Amino acid sequence: MTVLPDDGLSLAAEFPDATHEQWQRLVEGVLRKSGKEASGEAAEDALSTQLEDGLTTRPLYTARETGANANGDNGDTGANAATADAAGFPGFAPFTRGGRPEGTSVSGWDVRQRLAGTDPVRVNEAALADLENGTTSLWLTVGRTGIPADGLARALDGVYLDLAPVTLDAGADYAEAARALLALYAEREVAPEAARASLGADPLGHEARTGEVLDLAEAAALARETAGAWPHVRALTVDALPYHEAGGSAAEELGLSLATGVAYLRALEDGGLGVEAALGQLEFRYAATADQFLTIAKLRAARRLWARVAEACGAPEAGAQRQHAVTSPVMMTRRDPWVNMLRTTVACMAAGVAGADSVTVLPFDNELGLPDAFARRIARNTSTILLEESHLARVIDPAGGSYYVEQLTTELAGAAWEFFQTVEKAGGLPGALRSGLVAERLATTWAARSKKLAKRREPITGVSEFPLLSEKPVVREPSPAGPTGGLPRVRRDEAYEALRARSDAHLAATGQRPRVFLAALGPAAAHTARATFASNLFQAGGIEPVHDPVSVDPASAAEAYAASGADGMAVLCSSDALYEEQAGAVAVALRSAGATTLFLAGKPGTAEGSVDEYVFAGCDAVAVLSSVLDRMGVAS
Repeated sequence: MTVLPDDGLSLAAEFPDATHEQWQRLVEGVLRKSGKEASGEAAEDALSTQLEDGLTTRPLYTARETGANANGDNGDTGANAATADAAGFPGFAPFTRGGRPEGTSVSGWDVRQRLAGTDPVRVNEAALADLENGTTSLWLTVGRTGIPADGLARALDGVYLDLAPVTLDAGADYAEAARALLALYAEREVAPEAARASLGADPLGHEARTGEVLDLAEAAALARETAGAWPHVRALTVDALPYHEAGGSAAEELGLSLATGVAYLRALEDGGLGVEAALGQLEFRYAATADQFLTIAKLRAARRLWARVAEACGAPEAGAQRQHAVTSPVMMTRRDPWVNMLRTTVACMAAGVAGADSVTVLPFDNELGLPDAFARRIARNTSTILLEESHLARVIDPAGGSYYVEQLTTELAGAAWEFFQTVEKAGGLPGALRSGLVAERLATTWAARSKKLAKRREPITGVSEFPLLSEKPVVREPSPAGPTGGLPRVRRDEAYEALRARSDAHLAATGQRPRVFLAALGPAAAHTARATFASNLFQAGGIEPVHDPVSVDPASAAEAYAASGADGMAVLCSSDALYEEQAGAVAVALRSAGATTLFLAGKPGTAEGSVDEYVFAGCDAVAVLSSVLDRMGVAS
């Protein structure tokens, strides 16, 4: 041990530790300056954020939130050590910190590229290009919505099957697709111990998507065959994406994945497999979103929860969950799709930090049709840059020990386990799906989230915030139709997309988008903030804002409105003081020029009697915009 000389410098250790109460008092002072009076826990609550599943993100996390025991020489060190102990260690139960001791530090996570399409030749071209440029495994859509099972050999022509793992997604055709792949391994003389694949049998996931009930016994027979002959091939996939895409929360996604996994374990044991062998036949698939901390906590919680299931089944050491993370389709937008690159980068980073074994980055144009070569390149390079340039995989569970991440992981696991028990009481996942319990629960969650989206409390960059009406549409070849008939598929942008579609149709029919006039009053300092707010709001619905280059007053308002070409709508934008001075007179001038509806950007009640409606932060933007389009005569 090296002893540093005493150089007379004052070290940080000589300063007294700040207390939680001192921090709260500082928060009280900041809140007081903003006009809010709150003290103690109430001051802290004022800065907290409510999440789904009854969870709350606090502004500060310390050892007291995590229950860590700080008994070491240094309180922070002791607390972190205690937190690490509670989470376990990588490769050991409860596997919170990773399913393998080495994590992904040796070679990084598996970069799994999705290949959608029905032509085996084109799929083969894309597969070879992906593998030559950084992809390490392939995810193929086979059967009714993809390439035919008998075209699998052509699609994988030139692919070294002993080096590139293959994952199948075949829906109801999983057995045919699986046997075609296993036959291809045998035909190309791939040694059983060299083959690595996920055959993708997921009867319950298929039922969730389509409503079609499949027999679990056939999947169990496939798993029994696989377990006996192909040591590194997994027969079943527990796909939680149907629940995520139906609007489910993180805890609901986790709870339903547990219920699916337990149903499969029962079927596999009934089919003759032991518990450890059955556990080894499952791979879990989860959505990774741009909420990085929630994604990290979700994947960590998923491993902890599945380890608890394995423990209850009597095989605690076999409970390491194999995870495949996919960037969320729900978060992808059709307008300004370039922003999807940012969303998928954050989601990929979160999945990697969380310790996912495989990560699929969906191309930024995924919601517009079949991705082109550029989009596929960006998708695979996202992982490459994070792995090779940012070295993100070199540290195992880098978020572990963070008071916030550990607490969020624990709370999310608790909420998920509670919902899992609810599903089990309803007869397990098959019973919960068929009784409507799952659909009702997810619909309730999505309805609550839709209100936040409508009010722009959950902003969507490029759609509900900073939209660009002059943006040229990105056009792609249509994708094969996906399965339908079961749970709905939702998108965050769906309400705004419907409004924009109305505007597009109006533009095509008339040569002009619906217009609203922004009546900016006074100097720029007075109106810029509210004019910018109103401009963003109306553009989110495809309504073009038009305003005078500087500002208007009662004398010029009518002339400026007449020149704007607005469709009967005008919005006053300024400060409260100028509203009091000029709003009434400007409103009279605008009405005399033909404005049938006047809005005011600001607090409801301001300039009351002069205007018809108000637009403000927290208003239901979707309802306002839909109403405006109706009044303008824009067809729905």
